Amino acid sequence: MKKIKISGVSLPLYILMLVVLFVTIALNKLPLNMLGLTLMLVLLGHLFYYLGSIIPVVKSYLGGGSVFTIFAAAALAVTGIIPANVVSATKTFLNDQGLLDFYIAALIVGSILGMNRKLLLKAAVRFIPVSLIAMVAGFFSVGLVGKLLGLGFGHSVMFVSMPMMAGGIGAGAVPLSHIYAQGLGASSGSMFSQLIPAVTLGNVLAVIGAALISKIWANTKYDGHGVLLPISEDEKTEPIKNLDATRIGVGMLIAFSFFLVGTILNSFVPKVHAYAFIIILVILAKAFNLVPKHLEDSVVMFNNVIMGNLTHAVLAGIGLALIDLNVLAQSLTWKFVILTLTSVIVMGLVSALVGKLFGLYPVETAIASGMANNSMGGTGNVAVLSASNRMSMIAFAQMGNRMGGALVLILGGILIQFWH
Repeated sequence: MKKIKISGVSLPLYILMLVVLFVTIALNKLPLNMLGLTLMLVLLGHLFYYLGSIIPVVKSYLGGGSVFTIFAAAALAVTGIIPANVVSATKTFLNDQGLLDFYIAALIVGSILGMNRKLLLKAAVRFIPVSLIAMVAGFFSVGLVGKLLGLGFGHSVMFVSMPMMAGGIGAGAVPLSHIYAQGLGASSGSMFSQLIPAVTLGNVLAVIGAALISKIWANTKYDGHGVLLPISEDEKTEPIKNLDATRIGVGMLIAFSFFLVGTILNSFVPKVHAYAFIIILVILAKAFNLVPKHLEDSVVMFNNVIMGNLTHAVLAGIGLALIDLNVLAQSLTWKFVILTLTSVIVMGLVSALVGKLFGLYPVETAIASGMANNSMGGTGNVAVLSASNRMSMIAFAQMGNRMGGALVLILGGILIQFWH
């Protein structure tokens, strides 16, 4: 048993820590703050990811550790093994108290500053049109299939396609439900309950799709191994091998400063998400060489530490607090499943084909555009990219998500007047 290690911890010691955790939860003594919730999510996340990576069918065809982590954590919530008050605190910790912002800020800033400048600029101008074209294809394909199934073009795009592409829950389904409520004279709560199944199932299918795409086309000419387009020797970046504690702290300060500037800009232009502003700011800083190389490396170090230690914890938090298995089960009619599959498959194929025409690797565009634009916003992007081992593409996934999500909200306000 000592030879089995989960994230560097021997199995006996890991089991002991899990026993301590669950005894604390059973006694209702788990601190519902940063200390208790971080420990719980890290322990559960690493355990479930390890199990998902060794269970035969799961690791090969069902998304591996990432999907297993999400569903195993969701099962703990729905069965009551993790009490409702802990689940509620986890949701607050992820969203309101900023664990997700902490994680995504590190990833966005680190992944962009860690890229070669020429490569970043070449990839960005090609990726954006690919992402938008894929969204248009997904929109019309879901509408047409919905019409064939007798659900109607308008209903299918408004309650399946658009919530899937809206950019998640907080920045997507919530404002979209308010827009629909105003247009229909209904309550936003009833609208939200009709939108959330598409967001949830779309996210699950996108994660599984990303894992399958990366596995089926691994090591083919279509696989960029996490890089969007072919690169020359001078465009390659050397990975940072030696971490420095002081420089990691400096990297954290820089990453979070970018986040705060994005938040300030968002307060002036609320319709543009703070993440979108962060991406724009960091790309501009990279394009004009505004950040010295040693500071860029510091941010990359911070990114490496956060990604290596918190990715599985965030996945566990997604499953525990954001995936409701009861809601998901109630929505699983065969017509609904076909519509969500249509969006994921069509957007994946179109992203790959158009991406190839634009000189991008089809595997990367299918994942960062096709799958990520069907995911649950920031949390969904983490799950999609983790399942396909492409976390370095978080900036592109967020780029497509945020721009596409903003367009969906604008379009939703217009179309709801005509179709319902």
